[in-house]
Amino acid sequence: MKIAKFLPAILLLIFAASAGSAQETANAPSPHENIKQHTNAIFDDLVKVRRDFHVHPEVSGQEERTARKILEYLDSLGLEVKTNIGGYGVVGVLKGGKEGKTVAWRADIDAMASDVPDVVDFPSVNEGIRHICGHDVHTTIGLGIANVLSQQKDSLAGNVYFIFQPSEENYKGAKAMIDDGLLEMAEFDEIYGLHISPFPVGTVATKAESVYAHTNKAKVTYKLTGNEDAKIDFTKAAISGFQNVPADSEFWNWENLGDPEIGIENPNTIFTDFFTVKEKFGIEETNDEVVITAVLNSSNKAQLNSFLKDLKQKIQVSEYSKDLVSVDYSYEKAVVVNDEELTNQSIKSITGIYGEESVIPLYGVVTADRGDDFAYFQQEVPGVYYFLGGANYETGVISMPHSPDFAVDEESIRFGVSYFSSVLLDRINRVQK
Repeated sequence: MKIAKFLPAILLLIFAASAGSAQETANAPSPHENIKQHTNAIFDDLVKVRRDFHVHPEVSGQEERTARKILEYLDSLGLEVKTNIGGYGVVGVLKGGKEGKTVAWRADIDAMASDVPDVVDFPSVNEGIRHICGHDVHTTIGLGIANVLSQQKDSLAGNVYFIFQPSEENYKGAKAMIDDGLLEMAEFDEIYGLHISPFPVGTVATKAESVYAHTNKAKVTYKLTGNEDAKIDFTKAAISGFQNVPADSEFWNWENLGDPEIGIENPNTIFTDFFTVKEKFGIEETNDEVVITAVLNSSNKAQLNSFLKDLKQKIQVSEYSKDLVSVDYSYEKAVVVNDEELTNQSIKSITGIYGEESVIPLYGVVTADRGDDFAYFQQEVPGVYYFLGGANYETGVISMPHSPDFAVDEESIRFGVSYFSSVLLDRINRVQK
């Protein structure tokens, strides 16, 4: 009878407690809000980390101090760390609290030789070496993402591998890490990475398929028959005839890549559907052969695939056909090719959380013989490569890699860490194998 008497009051208390608990849950920040808050909390420390890397740059194959600092940072987060992979490569392993897929994040760590004075207040102390390509920023962002996601590891349904790659500038590091067993560490489902760019800070840019031009070197070999000058002139003219960009085009000024009217972010870009031939040809004679080489750039892999056949047909109907030995490629540069599905899904993650203005869609490809050996990872694992905005036009900071006055708005670190922590979290927890 006494219990019955007080039952309404007891039920009211239970309901009130449950309602309060539900309200607290409803008011709890989302995982992506946690990412933003955590990124903001560590931002000042990340700037110090970036500046330390900038002050102590190391060229390809000599990244000993850089690798040691990466190891110390990852170790402080409690990650499993593997070192000396493909040179001074470092890999940090973040194991989630649940079983699931395995995704990777790649950051390149090397600097470049440069005698041009540094333009920042924390210049390089290593004479003749500068972080003139932004890899100090890339490395810092990779460490920041590891820091942020390590705080959510119990809720991660899978694992994240943080790959800190040496020797990107000489296009050797990615392949060296693969040859040294990197991909045998785990069954990687996806891989992601970025590169600083002159897009505005607060934005990222990418597209499906190629983001850099394809570069091949064509080689035509003839038997020596005494009329080499004529054969060389004919072949150079035949190869140059495939070029579809006029000599006076604005295409040749790489600064136009970012032009809002004709650059790669405009649907009417001039940096698409192009096939170009470098003016300088290679000529080499042996005792019985002459070899003519030419460097080709194209936005379209299919164009390069058909080029050899078309060139050979031109020669075979010429007076030099009887002297022809071979037409082939002597060199092909691996090119970043983004997986279409992963590109679309990762863009949706960023725009859905940070707003449509965060992502700049691309329509053209980067020219000027640029590239990234991230391409070798993509040959083995589907992935996406982003350009991260580092420029601030109001303050005069133009983050064009390899330019003498290269500088970066350090706010790009904040955006890089938050955007891509969210992407990796979404890829692991929302999309299962």
